[in-house]
Amino acid sequence: MVSGVQIHSKVAEKAQSVILTEDALAFLAALHRTFESTRQSLLVAREEAQRRWDSGAPFDFPPETAHIRAEASWQCAPPAPGLEDRRVEITGPTDRKMVINALNSGAKTYMADFEDSSSPTFSNMVNGQFNLRDAIRREIDFDTGGKSYKLVEKPCVLIVRPRGWHLDEPRVTVDNAPVSASLFDFGLYFYHNAKELVKRGHGPYFYLPKMEHYLEARLWNDVFDFSQSYIGMAHGTVRATVLVETLPAVFNMEEILFELRAHSSGLNCGRWDYIFSFIKKRRADRSAVLPDRKDVTMTVPFMDAYVRLLIQTCHRRKVAAMGGMAAQIPIKDDPEANDAVMERVRQDKLREVLAGHDGTWIAHPLINKIASEVFNAHMLGPNQVPITVCLVSLPNSSDEHFPQYHVRREDVKVAAADLLNPRVPGKITDEGVRSNISTSLAYTSAWIGGNGCIPLNYLMEDAATAEITRVQLWQWVKYNSRLDSGQYITAEYVEKLIDELAPGVKKIYAGVKEDNLKIAVDYLKGQIKKEWPSEFLTSDLMPYLAIADGAEPEWQKSAL
Repeated sequence: MVSGVQIHSKVAEKAQSVILTEDALAFLAALHRTFESTRQSLLVAREEAQRRWDSGAPFDFPPETAHIRAEASWQCAPPAPGLEDRRVEITGPTDRKMVINALNSGAKTYMADFEDSSSPTFSNMVNGQFNLRDAIRREIDFDTGGKSYKLVEKPCVLIVRPRGWHLDEPRVTVDNAPVSASLFDFGLYFYHNAKELVKRGHGPYFYLPKMEHYLEARLWNDVFDFSQSYIGMAHGTVRATVLVETLPAVFNMEEILFELRAHSSGLNCGRWDYIFSFIKKRRADRSAVLPDRKDVTMTVPFMDAYVRLLIQTCHRRKVAAMGGMAAQIPIKDDPEANDAVMERVRQDKLREVLAGHDGTWIAHPLINKIASEVFNAHMLGPNQVPITVCLVSLPNSSDEHFPQYHVRREDVKVAAADLLNPRVPGKITDEGVRSNISTSLAYTSAWIGGNGCIPLNYLMEDAATAEITRVQLWQWVKYNSRLDSGQYITAEYVEKLIDELAPGVKKIYAGVKEDNLKIAVDYLKGQIKKEWPSEFLTSDLMPYLAIADGAEPEWQKSAL
């Protein structure tokens, strides 16, 4: 065993023997000892920034980096092999069957997710690494239930999303402190696979979640430089796409690209987490109360401004501007309802390509055909970057003969006020409150039980959508909001609905266990009455997973 490194769980022993080797653990220890103090200081900086915003400080573009935004000459690295065309990316967790189906989906890339669509049990995290290692080496094929799962000849390009900077990995400690979950996920994947990926024609590619400041991107860039030197790999081989899914990050987009410019492959509109962050970061602002979740669409003012600025920023710096997730799931037993849902998907993807996105996300393989058709019809070449054109008014979205243009968005002018505009048409309804409660309870229960991605009402729900439901309920109670019927939304009203709806959660998601549902109920009742909402439910509930995995260090016991 590597000095100072301890593993606090014996689950997934086969995967541990392959993944948690002495050399790999030595690399993790080196990452931890080199970067942990910086990570902790950046997390403290997040708390300090939140206190300033709570006191009325404005959200704005950093004044100290105005010269970076003003300088037109710098650009990011050119696309790495396999990342030139990303018109459709499929995402999902890293269980063995999902990995094969996603890689075989026909999408251009597959984002293997250790974050929002995965419940971070140690088994899920270590087996996920094992599955990706096997997939890269084409050793992942298996048979089960009379069915064979085999990789196609040319699978998707693989991209990995590690967990965010805020999360710890409590099942592995270095010098008696938990390692960063980000470095755990990144480090094991990079160490075992970076050279093999290059040998096979691609490279170690990543999606980076939940960042709030350009210094957090600088930390990732330092990690990449250190890691490439550690294994003797050329600098610039790593590529990373940053999910812009926090309100502070949208004011730091150019700086984030600048910090990562030797390793950058673009930015992504993490739409659901962005809504969550918009509410959470503006928690002290009564004017930022939003209506029902379904009414907060991509066309409302603050979301539209976010999209336009992201696309302009990416294309100015010659990297991909990726669109958001289509969370819809095909409705197999109702063709008419399915057609209506698929048409909404098509319109959403049409909006994205005409706005200038270079690609989009899907959560289900059967959505690939729709998304691909839309991007194939309206985007020349592999991306939108190469040609500058004068933008004209967009034609009616139903016009199938709309000519193909590369869309750079050089016309865009977005001010801080546009990104903060809270005016959203819609109402807070009893149905919206009930939907948030049911989704929150079902997802939280499933997450505690080890499942981080569940189908509810023909939508694929993950941690991001569950977080919106939690903070919306908190916000409505905090500011004594009113339903469209005139009734005030009090903690007592929400608690009564929680008790009423909890027994029905098992009907909308059959995998829920009674003990986990009770934890979810107690958690949600506690959240709606807090002065401020917790930063992340995943941080709050991680001790339950750690203890279930057999890891009970003191900091986990005290967290419960």
